[in-house]
Amino acid sequence: MNQVIRESVMLNGRPLTLETGRLAKQAHGSVLVSYGDSVVLVTAVSSQEERPGIDFFPLTCDYIEKTFAAGKIPGGFFKREGRQRDEEILTSRLMDRPCRPLFPEGYKNDTQVIATVLSVDKVNPTDVMALIGAGAALHISDIPWSGPIVGIRVARIEGELIANPTFEQIAASDIDIIVACSKDAIVMVEGGAAEIGETDLIDALMFAQKSAAPILNLIEQIRAAVGKPKRTFEAKVLPAALKDAVAKVVDDDLRKASQIRPKHERYDAYGVAKKKMTEQLKAQLGDAAYAANEKLLKAEVEERKYHVVRDLMLSTMTRIDGRDSKTIRPISCEVGVLPRVHGAALFQRGETQAIVTSTLGTSSDEQKIDALIGERWKAFMLHYNFPPFSTGETKPMRGPGRREIGHGNLAERALMRVLPDAENFPYTIRVVSETLESNGSSSMAAVCGGTLSLMDAGVPIKAPVAGIAMGLVKEGDRMMILSDILGDEDHLGDMDFKVCGTAKGITAIQMDIKVEGLSREILEGALRQAKEGRLFILDKMLATLSSPRPELNKWAPRITTIKVKPDQIRLVIGPGGKTIKGIVDQTGVAIDVEDDGTVNIASADSEAVKRALAIIKGLTAEPETGTIYKGTVKRLTDFGAFVEILPGTDGLLHVSEFAHERVERPEDILKEGDEVEVKVLEVGRDGKIRLSRRALLPLPEGPAGEEAKRRMESAHSGERESRGPREGGGDRGGDRGRGGDRGGRGGPRR
Repeated sequence: MNQVIRESVMLNGRPLTLETGRLAKQAHGSVLVSYGDSVVLVTAVSSQEERPGIDFFPLTCDYIEKTFAAGKIPGGFFKREGRQRDEEILTSRLMDRPCRPLFPEGYKNDTQVIATVLSVDKVNPTDVMALIGAGAALHISDIPWSGPIVGIRVARIEGELIANPTFEQIAASDIDIIVACSKDAIVMVEGGAAEIGETDLIDALMFAQKSAAPILNLIEQIRAAVGKPKRTFEAKVLPAALKDAVAKVVDDDLRKASQIRPKHERYDAYGVAKKKMTEQLKAQLGDAAYAANEKLLKAEVEERKYHVVRDLMLSTMTRIDGRDSKTIRPISCEVGVLPRVHGAALFQRGETQAIVTSTLGTSSDEQKIDALIGERWKAFMLHYNFPPFSTGETKPMRGPGRREIGHGNLAERALMRVLPDAENFPYTIRVVSETLESNGSSSMAAVCGGTLSLMDAGVPIKAPVAGIAMGLVKEGDRMMILSDILGDEDHLGDMDFKVCGTAKGITAIQMDIKVEGLSREILEGALRQAKEGRLFILDKMLATLSSPRPELNKWAPRITTIKVKPDQIRLVIGPGGKTIKGIVDQTGVAIDVEDDGTVNIASADSEAVKRALAIIKGLTAEPETGTIYKGTVKRLTDFGAFVEILPGTDGLLHVSEFAHERVERPEDILKEGDEVEVKVLEVGRDGKIRLSRRALLPLPEGPAGEEAKRRMESAHSGERESRGPREGGGDRGGDRGRGGDRGGRGGPRR
């Protein structure tokens, strides 16, 4: 029990180390995964007894990030880790999806796999480490499970494929996929790409399979060293005679029911077949004998449906709803279906329907992500909802489940690659897909409807994106690759392969496989057929709306961007945010100011934007020599007046520049609060501003006018008139005004 086993393998130039026997020894399987300075502990535990009264496998996979792993303290009042974030839930799904099919049929013992992130180096992603650890912990445990599997992340930089890349390499790559591999098969794929070709994707999958082999061998070595035998498990099965009895009663009815095209009518017919089985076998066996085998008998009906429907499809090469393998269900699209939203689309494919909306906001609407590797802001969000009425059911309405978060993430990844650059389109975008009817491929409806709603809102996407879910039914040498699968075809089939992309290439994929291994030929056939279907769906979508609308929806905010100097940000914001709050209150716009001096002004009211823009330009305008301003006299001195020509910017109007004639007392001409037109004579390097009033006054007639003209030209050429002590005081006053509370641009604002 105390034997510590530690083995390593080189991957992407760094050792990946698996260790067991030191930590969490009371768990049935425990593996510490280290890669660089990132460390994840993965444990697997399964109860010894079956949970009574259930008809499903109670497996829970949890990925937990501890903030101490990154040297951080949790925010909030309680200072503890709270509920799982979306990123943790998505990684939990990555662990669950490939591990679940490898448990034996009929196993109903509570089973839990927990991946705890203990250390993060901000170089090596920990999600794929959790997947590797899950496969290792289950395999070395005594829990019945037909692994191992490992996870490999694949990136591509300048044509070179990389296994388990660093964060920096991921950022520079055009492929980012996670592949779960067993010794002989690819069992799960999840990821995105920058419009890559189908051949490129297959090459990446094959590369992942090859890269997984050394880690799989490592896990086998550790299991051999641990030497822990698997538990004996035998699923409860019906006697062969009862299986035959069920088949005789229901097979014909199931075959007929499976050819009923409307979903609910088909399900009602399945229910009639099950009820018929119950009545006949109760009469045949007696109530007591039937009750003793009731769950197994009902489960056998589902097993017969699985075999009957698959055999019918492969025998006739016709699907449940009468389609051949490649035909897409009827598609209808509408845009602009909601009057006040920024963008809206209704997408219907067969019996699956989604209404998808797009909402535009400012940077203040961005989502703050407080991740272990650091804070970041998310400007694009896609939320997928699956209310119970979409399947004609009643369920409690709670927060989004793991499935909804996973489907939303897939659709978000599919559309993210085609969004306009933030520099050219500084909006926060939220897309919401409400599933209204569901019979398969609802996540792909979110992708298609999301594209249309973005275009309806006037978002200049780079290319439209469509999604299609592919399926597979394979029995020996008989095989059908299915385009645009129904819910039943997902449940009864061997593959759920979702492919999203533009006409140019793939932007997102998600694949779950139930059979042992898919050849390259099958993958190529599925992707080729998926491309045909994707292009067909794109044509239907573009027939409704061929390109993004030329202008934003009238209810969407217009963002006008101006640039101010970084040292002028304080002028826009004001002390305690007083100035910017005043602009917002006065105009009703939304204003975001970035650290580099970018100011975004947003409102659906163009006049309000113009007013706010004028205020900000006034706040940040800089005086120019020769420009005329209408200023306000702020302070009088014996040598002149300080005039505010721009908000927070004063200049000196020397008494010699009051008028053409000699002025003895400034207060005889101006008073504090007076508005006066002045011309900027000079803006010094030190920021001092010289103003003139007399330059704007008409010259007197006769010799007095000639003399005034001569004096003005001389003064404005930089030659100061000799005016005795008053002029000396003026110079000193200018210095004093610059440094005082009401000085020039460099002084504090009022």
